[in-house]
Amino acid sequence: MSDDEPRDRAQQDAPDRDEHDHAAKDDQNEGEGRNDPSDDDEEDEDNGGEKKPSIFKRPLFWIILIVVAAALIVGGTLYYLHARQYESTDDAFVDTHIVRISAQSAGRLVQVADLDNRHVRPGRLLAVIEPSGPAAQLAEAQANVAQAEAQVQQAEAQVAAAIANREQAAAAARVPLAQALKAQADLARYETLLRIDPSAVAGQQLDQARTQVRVTAADAAAARRQIGAADAQVGVARRQVKSAEAVVGARRAQVSQANTTLGDLRIRAPVAGQVVNRQVNLGSYVQAGTQVLAIVPDAMWVTANFKETQLTLMRIGQPVTIKVDAYPDVEFVGHVDSIQRGAGQAFALLPPQNATGNYVKVVQRVPVRILFDTGDGRPDPRRYPIGPGMSVVPTVKVR
Repeated sequence: MSDDEPRDRAQQDAPDRDEHDHAAKDDQNEGEGRNDPSDDDEEDEDNGGEKKPSIFKRPLFWIILIVVAAALIVGGTLYYLHARQYESTDDAFVDTHIVRISAQSAGRLVQVADLDNRHVRPGRLLAVIEPSGPAAQLAEAQANVAQAEAQVQQAEAQVAAAIANREQAAAAARVPLAQALKAQADLARYETLLRIDPSAVAGQQLDQARTQVRVTAADAAAARRQIGAADAQVGVARRQVKSAEAVVGARRAQVSQANTTLGDLRIRAPVAGQVVNRQVNLGSYVQAGTQVLAIVPDAMWVTANFKETQLTLMRIGQPVTIKVDAYPDVEFVGHVDSIQRGAGQAFALLPPQNATGNYVKVVQRVPVRILFDTGDGRPDPRRYPIGPGMSVVPTVKVR
């Protein structure tokens, strides 16, 4: 084989390699064209379109963003300045001193007023217990009073009789006393004459005078003792009168007790309020102390359990806005009446013992009493069916 044959073959293969290289370059250019955005722009320009600028490069966007941010900052600041003036809690409820009416005496109910959920005034008759035993006790006590008063009259008559006896004894004692005085005077004269002239008076006369003095003195002493005994009888009779009067007082106390017992059979409303929780009916037998019904008084307030950290600026008399869950559209008005000195957990049946190694501090709640304010067009809670236990949300203005 000659040297010209390889050269001819190389010349023949050269056009094939050139076509292959051109095809590879075309494929590479097509791949690069897909990822190059400039080609798209060129195509868009070729298609007659314009390129849209980025939203972050538009001035209107930044103006709106600045305005919105400024509005949020100003609004947040104003809200903070407004909110810091108030302290509020949802741990609050309507409260009052519920009056529980109980029977004072045992018996059967012969009358029960149909006043469920009705408003009553003080003194309204609620129920009546059968008056059998107490009525008999009252009659017996009244009879005992009459008997005691008769004993007083008898004692007073004895006093009058004792006084008459004393006067009689005093009258009877006048003669012995006069005789005793006369005998003493005669003896004095005889003794005087005897000193002047010993022969003027006989010894026998002097002895008789002395004997007469002793006899009349004894009679006078006996008369005085009778007068003293009569005085003692008067004193005894007067003490009997006082004793009888004391018995009358005791008997009248029994009558008063019987009247009280009889009055307790008629159960009346002690305060104004709404009758609730009636537990008896006509004909029911009740024992002493059995609860018959309860009355919710008209005077109510709000007990709000604020966090102890909310009491820093809270003072008595500060105005309060009260929202009752049952009436969200009604805004009641009140004021802070008092703040309990101590957290609620301190008065629990079993107070917590914090002297432990694993103590965890918990924010405590302190009860605050809030009174409703009425008048001047403010809503009156007594005109709404609001009762103890209903949830409220009070807001206290502390600044």
